[in-house]
Amino acid sequence: MAKLNSKSLQLAATTPDLWLYNPWVDAIVGCSAWSAPLLLVAYLSIATNTLHWSVAFYGLALLFNYPHYMATIYRAYHRAEDFHKYRLFTVHLTLLIAVTAIVCHFLYRALPIVFTLYLTWSPWHYSGQNYGILLMFARRAGAQPSTLQRRALYTAFLLSYAILFLNFHTGASLDPFFLSLNIPSNVSMPLQIGLGISFLVCCGYGLSGLWTVGWRRLLPSLTLLSTQCVWFLVPTLLALAKGWQVPQSRYSTGVLAIMHSAQYLWITSYYARREANAEGRQNWRVLVYFAVLVTGGIALFIPGPWIASHLFHFDFTRSFLIFTALVNIHHFLLDGAIWKLRDGRIASLLLNSRARFADAATDAQRTLTGTLRWLAGPSIAAHRLRVTAVIALLAWGTIDQFRYYFALRSDSLPLLQRAAALSAYDAALETELGQKELDAGKPDLAMAAWTRGMQANPIDPAPRNAMLQFLASQKRFQEAYDLTRIALERSPRDAQLLVNQGLVSMQLGHPDEAVQSWQKAITADPKQLDAHLYLAAELDRQGKPGEAALQYGTALQLVARQSSAMRPAAAKVIGVALKMADCHARANHLPQALRSYELARKLAAQTSEGKLESFASMSEALVHAKSGKPDQALPLFQRALRLDASLNDRHSEAVDWYTYAVFLRDTGFPIRLAFAGLLKSEAIIKADPTSPEAKLLAKSIQECEKSLGREATAIRHNPSLWQQQALTVSGAGTKVQINP
Repeated sequence: MAKLNSKSLQLAATTPDLWLYNPWVDAIVGCSAWSAPLLLVAYLSIATNTLHWSVAFYGLALLFNYPHYMATIYRAYHRAEDFHKYRLFTVHLTLLIAVTAIVCHFLYRALPIVFTLYLTWSPWHYSGQNYGILLMFARRAGAQPSTLQRRALYTAFLLSYAILFLNFHTGASLDPFFLSLNIPSNVSMPLQIGLGISFLVCCGYGLSGLWTVGWRRLLPSLTLLSTQCVWFLVPTLLALAKGWQVPQSRYSTGVLAIMHSAQYLWITSYYARREANAEGRQNWRVLVYFAVLVTGGIALFIPGPWIASHLFHFDFTRSFLIFTALVNIHHFLLDGAIWKLRDGRIASLLLNSRARFADAATDAQRTLTGTLRWLAGPSIAAHRLRVTAVIALLAWGTIDQFRYYFALRSDSLPLLQRAAALSAYDAALETELGQKELDAGKPDLAMAAWTRGMQANPIDPAPRNAMLQFLASQKRFQEAYDLTRIALERSPRDAQLLVNQGLVSMQLGHPDEAVQSWQKAITADPKQLDAHLYLAAELDRQGKPGEAALQYGTALQLVARQSSAMRPAAAKVIGVALKMADCHARANHLPQALRSYELARKLAAQTSEGKLESFASMSEALVHAKSGKPDQALPLFQRALRLDASLNDRHSEAVDWYTYAVFLRDTGFPIRLAFAGLLKSEAIIKADPTSPEAKLLAKSIQECEKSLGREATAIRHNPSLWQQQALTVSGAGTKVQINP
């Protein structure tokens, strides 16, 4: 940030034509010198108190965000000349946006597209405003940069946006309404570094054309440039240094949007005042102006979702997102058309170009229609209508604030019920309310809430999944099956829904139908991990280990492609690898089984899953033994037994010692080593004489004792020596080496 202090501002203030209002307001609000502290406070506070900050941001939208959109409408529509000058935007674009809003309410897949466009476009809109104000202050300061220098500055702002764009679209999106380009980080990060270097070069060349007026007069422009760095380059530095990814929705709609809106209101209020003075209107009042913007902003955002929800039964949250995205897009397009410093009227009012002031003052003030003339007129009826509309909109906005607060109070059933009463068609709210009703022991009311949620937004899986989970927990599988069947009629390619139908079919005793459902889920979404796992388990149960192994292998490949934050727990991944290995072994695919067991063993070792590593080592050893490779099996057996001893898993240790003893006996090792191993197993199993291995173990011990004769008695007196030898023996068959 450019350093702002009282002395610097006082020095800059010696040229009053530089500032719009005064140095402090212009620097803090207009140049966003408050960016760094506000961003820091907001992100630290949100992490500790999400509820209060969510309510605060929603409330601040009434005072900053909504009015700043209305300021653009006011600028384009309140003068007949401007209305006709920008007719393409004021009429045709507005009609197109209105049609798009209707289409989005019926075409469910359209919302993520327009919402992604809105979130991606927002930072560029912020950049354009920063660049325009920077150039305005530079020209007010008397700077005359060349065309190339202006283009260099513009390119710098474009590059800073491109950096944030790459940050937004790096990796998969965690937001269902944001469609990420999923750019690999190893591609995105080098590009961001290169663009960052280019940004610095362009800034240096662009600023070289401004220094002639002195750094004090450039203070507002430098502050704006540092603001652009804080808004766009700092997130990239955090991503490079800490692996932090910019949250698209929070970044575009949170505290940054409020600062941008405050900046916009600062410049538009100045312009509106100057315009009124130039036209000789002495009745312009800043409070009246802001009252118009606040009430108009409420009219832009709040009535639409409420009417769509209550009259047409559309999902309130979805409708609100549609209006938010499309009003913003309309604002971006209209704002880009009407605010250009090369426009003579704008230049005369923002740059103090007095040569054109007289022309600006002679512009005719014409109203659009007779209705609007009457509405803005002095008649008592028009005044009452205006007052009524303002009161109604303010009351509506207040009710909407309470509804939002109630909906966030997931800890309070009465408040959630009040929120649901205010917005009867809100899938997200009804899902939360249903869970709260269930927790309160009111399953019928919970079912009713989830049903309303599904009616409000049939493609939202949350209320449907909540009901399915409840029905399954109550073993009402037929009802759950009927629910999935009806839902699939609307969404036949919903992969998660197909997975759930397969699970319910299994509970109803229809395994073939379950397999078909999971296969359809995989066809609809090959990345559906659960479908592969469930299908593999059922194929294995049906005696098709080879086919099951292929499904387990595909599941592991999907896990390998996931980010570390998205991957299942290590134990689950290792378990899948072990199941795949077991299927390969039973299908007699021994090389594949060995590779799979080795994979599981290494993963377990890396993640300190000792029990799973022991199991994988023992299983891999058995496959080596079956393949006629005792030398490869021996160290794996010994590794498994050492792990067993450190894990205090007595049963597994007993079974593994017995398995190892049989291996030693059957592969030509001294019989006394096998006998010592059996004695170790016996000593552990004695604690549980009902163990199913007890009889088999006793028989094996008798056979060894018969073979060893008197030596067996000596070994029984000191088995630990020979057991230690069994853990260190190397070689196989005739090449056995006993290590002292």
